[in-house]
Amino acid sequence: MPTLADYLAANAIAGEVATPRESNLANIAGMLDDGLDDSFGLTRAPHWTVPSVLEVMVEKVGVNADIRYTTGQDTIDPMLTVAALGRLGDRLGRAVQRRERVLFATGHPVGLLAMHIDLAAALKARGCEVLRIGAGLGYVRADGMRRDIRYLAGVAMSACDGNLEHTHRPDLMSLLLKADVPRPDLVVADHGWAGAAAEAGLPVVGFADCNDPALFVAEAEGRIEVVVPLDDSVAPHLYTPLADYVLNGAEIRS
Repeated sequence: MPTLADYLAANAIAGEVATPRESNLANIAGMLDDGLDDSFGLTRAPHWTVPSVLEVMVEKVGVNADIRYTTGQDTIDPMLTVAALGRLGDRLGRAVQRRERVLFATGHPVGLLAMHIDLAAALKARGCEVLRIGAGLGYVRADGMRRDIRYLAGVAMSACDGNLEHTHRPDLMSLLLKADVPRPDLVVADHGWAGAAAEAGLPVVGFADCNDPALFVAEAEGRIEVVVPLDDSVAPHLYTPLADYVLNGAEIRS
C-alpha cells in the first residue's frame, strides 16, 4: 500500500520538487542580506553563513548537501515532511486540549489556503476559537497599491486590488499585532505571516518550501515550534491527504 511519503513524492510535494537549486541559494543569500521578501520579517543572529544555513536546510528539509551543486532541481525529503506533519498534529492536538485561540494566515492563497481552511475548520469544530482579527486593516505600499487583511473561511490573507495576493512580506501581520486585538495562543501560518508572528514572540507552526530558509533557521533557533517542508505551489486539492494525516493522527477530526 502506498505510504504518505510515496504520495508526496508522486505529486512533487516532496521528493524532486519544482523549486530549483538556484532559487534556494538565491533566497539564502537574500535572507543573509536581510531582504524583506526572504527574511519574512525575522531578525537573525549574525553568525549565520551560507554554509551554516545550508546545513540547516539539509537537516530539516533534505536539500542537496553539496555546496558545489548550484544549478538544477533540488529536493525535499518526504520522510522529513511526514515527520514534521506528525509534530504539527501533536501541537494542534494540544491546542484543542487547551481550547486555544488560533490564528491562521497564508501568503499562498493559490496553494496552501486549502490546507489552512481544512485545519481551521477542524480546530473550530473541536472547540478552539479560530480568530478573525484585524480584518480590513491595511496600508499603501510604495507601489501605490493598498494591501489589506482579508479573511476567507477563517484564514487571513493579503488582498490587493480585489485579488488575494501571493506575498512573502510580513507587513500585514506586523500591522495586525500592533492593533488592539486579542493575541492568539497559536499562529498557523507561512511566509511573512509566520515570520512576523515569531518575531513578535508568539507560538508559531507552519509550512515552508525549500527556498524559504528563514523559517527553518528560526525553527533551528527555537523561535518557531514546527515548520513542515513541502512544495507550497501545487494544486490545492493535492494537500488534502496531508491535512487528513495531521488531523487523524492527532485525533482532531471527529
